[in-house]
Amino acid sequence: MFNGLKKLFRNESGPPDAVQATSTTPEVVTTNLFLRRDAVFDHNNRLSGHLFTLQDSSTLADAEIAQQRQLDQTLLETLTTSRDAWNTSLAFIPLSSESLELPAIDRLKPTNIVLLIQLAADAEADIVCERIDQLHARGIQTGVFRQPKNPAFARVIQLVDYAAIDIGANEADTARDFSAAVRATATERPVRLFACNVETTDDLRFCRQWHYSNFHGKFASKASGTRSESGGDPHKSLLLNILRLVQGEAETAEIAAAMKQDPLLSFRILRYLNSPALGLSHRIDSLAQALVILGRQRLTRWLSVLLFSVREPQLGDWLLVENALTRGRLMEVLGEELMPGVAHDPLFLTGIFSCLGNLLHRPLAETLDDMLLADDIKNALLERSGPYAPLLAVAEACEDFDLARMKNTALAAGLAPNTVNRALLSATAWASEVTEYWE
Repeated sequence: MFNGLKKLFRNESGPPDAVQATSTTPEVVTTNLFLRRDAVFDHNNRLSGHLFTLQDSSTLADAEIAQQRQLDQTLLETLTTSRDAWNTSLAFIPLSSESLELPAIDRLKPTNIVLLIQLAADAEADIVCERIDQLHARGIQTGVFRQPKNPAFARVIQLVDYAAIDIGANEADTARDFSAAVRATATERPVRLFACNVETTDDLRFCRQWHYSNFHGKFASKASGTRSESGGDPHKSLLLNILRLVQGEAETAEIAAAMKQDPLLSFRILRYLNSPALGLSHRIDSLAQALVILGRQRLTRWLSVLLFSVREPQLGDWLLVENALTRGRLMEVLGEELMPGVAHDPLFLTGIFSCLGNLLHRPLAETLDDMLLADDIKNALLERSGPYAPLLAVAEACEDFDLARMKNTALAAGLAPNTVNRALLSATAWASEVTEYWE
């Protein structure tokens, strides 16, 4: 399933079978390269970061297009072009040890970066360890994939911040023994255990039992939609009612009174509106003031965001929240590229409302009947037609990481893969910052 990662994990002693990059090796063709970002969760079921890989949407295998080192170079260059610093969310980047000397690594923003190293068969421990020390001095964290047969592994594991293992490709006893060995031998610095390709919630429970701290895989998507109660969070009905008032002809006092019905909701709204994520120049101290300063259009946007805040969230809730916020922001950023000078709030609302059916456990059409939305938004959501539909298709393809769909929808929307990749990075960083202020 995770083809790029499986190529990295396939060999215990070295990277995938491929000719080492030389001066005669052809350069990577980046036309069809798309960024993939997979959610990474922590021990408390909280979304703690993303694992980034770069994969090709052509029909040829990655190894036939370019060497791993060159793909690493392109991935790093893609990450360094992001205008957004890694804020509250970790960025896990799998790389071959042969790529540690790439100049692009020195251009990475050090905040919350974790380079996950796959040791090459001929990796020299002295060279790799010296480079890890240099990265640590810059504030970049490192990790290493489980490769006990590699001669450099025993020394490298003593220096890194993370020890990673592919759970799906190993027996339970191997994952257990790896945990015990790492905790027993990593004496110089604490090493966090990273479980990749965790398929099921049973696998997740096993990994937690054996002290793994970060988890990546399909388990989270399988946990989505497990809440049995209609609507989930009891604040949703109140928020939807306030949205109807804001979008309608209700007076400011009536809207403020509706907000005050729930003190926790009022606190959440004011806390969020005053957060750095919104970037207002003046502090907002009352709900009535929020209405006056923001205006109804902008308040509609942030009430829509708050719809996806969840008290005591489960794994599936966090994934739904992240998907909704990323969809909305991704469509908005791409809209700025394609439609300069046009208001982009409708694009944001299209992306975020496309997840409302899953959030409220109701058919989307039924939910939208209760809301005063522009026809272009409804047409995109219900009929996949109109000016916003192409960007919604791109956002959904990025979320599913369907390479063929990503290529086709980007082409249909008139977007280059590099443009989509940069927008996805920006949207991911924004969604991480937004959710920081909900707790």
